[in-house]
Amino acid sequence: MREFKSISGLYDGNLALSIAPALTPKGIEENPLFFHGEIVNPAIIAGGLLVLADIVSTRYFQYVPVAQKDPVLSAQGDRLRAECFSACNGVYARLDIFQTALDGEILYGTTNVDIGVKLRQALCKIKQGDKLKFLIGDEGWKSLHSKKLSDGTLLTDILIERPVQMPDRWIRALGNCAVLHQKMKYKFHLEGMQAKAFIAGLPPVTGKEQSGWLCPTKTGAILKLREEKDSVYISGLHRLSGLKRLMSHANRINFYAPEGSAPGQMMIEVCMSGASITLSLTAKSYEGYSGEGALLEALSDLETLECADRIDNELNFEPKIKLEKISASLGADKKNVHDAMELLAVSGKLGFDVHENAFFHRELPDDPDRVLKDNPRLVAAKKLMEDTVFVEDSLWYVKSGETNYRVIYPEGSGVENAKCTCTWYLKHRNSRGPCKHILAVKLRKGV
Repeated sequence: MREFKSISGLYDGNLALSIAPALTPKGIEENPLFFHGEIVNPAIIAGGLLVLADIVSTRYFQYVPVAQKDPVLSAQGDRLRAECFSACNGVYARLDIFQTALDGEILYGTTNVDIGVKLRQALCKIKQGDKLKFLIGDEGWKSLHSKKLSDGTLLTDILIERPVQMPDRWIRALGNCAVLHQKMKYKFHLEGMQAKAFIAGLPPVTGKEQSGWLCPTKTGAILKLREEKDSVYISGLHRLSGLKRLMSHANRINFYAPEGSAPGQMMIEVCMSGASITLSLTAKSYEGYSGEGALLEALSDLETLECADRIDNELNFEPKIKLEKISASLGADKKNVHDAMELLAVSGKLGFDVHENAFFHRELPDDPDRVLKDNPRLVAAKKLMEDTVFVEDSLWYVKSGETNYRVIYPEGSGVENAKCTCTWYLKHRNSRGPCKHILAVKLRKGV
């Protein structure tokens, strides 16, 4: 990831949050400018940043606090988006700050931003009614925080933060999330006091793991052992504990889950005035998004590469990218466009907003070898192609080591309907992406 050129600090009421050189529509900018103006709801924005800081420095499975990492910040014309993962990679978090919460022009670009421990302490001092001016640009994320103490004096603090970098595994995790989030469907919502009560009742981050079905009731939502209508399965209720910082600001909470009755990933969206925060949790608390393998099917289809390149040339930090619009613009088949957009997600170029039901564009440093480096199953599948033999009907043999694995790959079907005799498939089926033998058959069929 890109290096910070300065450090975060707070001096004489001026809060400066360091950002790295950014990727913008003009290319790499050493002195980027994302926003210059005033925050309308400073307490909400400060609370949202604190939630991200809490999540990014926490390992929820067998709780351990860890060193701080850097959220990814994208400016997209009508909103600012900050994204991060927990230290265990099992929780994805995104803070959306909309134009209605900002008095000033939002420009375009992507960078990573430094939020350290002492800066978090400074953000805790921002209260409702305070005035907060921001400059997100060449001098970092700078603000003037106006707050008078009871004796009439102005609060003055000095702090210095050590900049850190975004882990490379986040790139793969962002890509997997973009695929998995497309399967999320709205289930139910809570409003007003019910929303606040739900957050207030969440267990602490160090609490005993609670899993089950969140079921809507007349008074809110309750965790039950069995599925009910519109319920959402959650593994590790304590993984939502960071939302407590925003309890008083929550207007509505939307709950999402994949279609079908089997327990899987879940998503929660907290809507506030001028902002929202989204948390997405893996199917099991000990699993991480960087290991889901959701992109492997798209990556193994070489026909999508050309379409992906054409789409990449059209991207310009849009907050909402509709499949139909891209398909019409390129004159390409919708399925090919969809597969190509999933392929672009592997380099962190695209995220998926479930509420908007649309992709959004961010730009991270490109690594041509990342597709293979981050997907060892794809590397292994390519090596097995020469030892993959068609037998009859939908039956294939794939030799790996001294063993011949039987793969059933129905004609005209995708990998989700394929079966294999290997240990990986018997354990996970296709819930965490296809095994290397099924991928080898898919690649062989495409030759």
